[in-house]
Amino acid sequence: MPAKDIFHNTVKTALEKDKWTVTDENLFIQVEDIDFYIDLTAEKILAAEKTGKKIAVEIKSFLGPSDVTEFHLALGQCLNYRSALRLTEPDRILYLAIPVDVYNEFFSRQFIQRIIGEYQLKLLIFNPAQEEILLWKD
Repeated sequence: MPAKDIFHNTVKTALEKDKWTVTDENLFIQVEDIDFYIDLTAEKILAAEKTGKKIAVEIKSFLGPSDVTEFHLALGQCLNYRSALRLTEPDRILYLAIPVDVYNEFFSRQFIQRIIGEYQLKLLIFNPAQEEILLWKD
């Protein structure tokens, strides 16, 4: 079982405040002979449509010495997880959860925005102090 990110419980609480039901922590997915663990999964029933929306959330704190290195790792991990989800749970959408300060200071840079667009990375930006989701970037 992989270690939880420092913001694991913070993001879980933020999702619950936003009316999501957390359905799994450390979702295990096996594709062929590769094992993956995604931090959280959640569902939200949309009353108007009488259907639900399913998400998976990979949480990254970006506390390492290099934001660029952290971004490389997070992007690679998200691309692999997204491919694994397409094979196992194609109706589940993957989001990368990052703290608002990381979003404002690093993810707002032009090159990073270009990469996010190129790889269609979906973001969940949260406020760690308030334990709230501030922005969903699709």
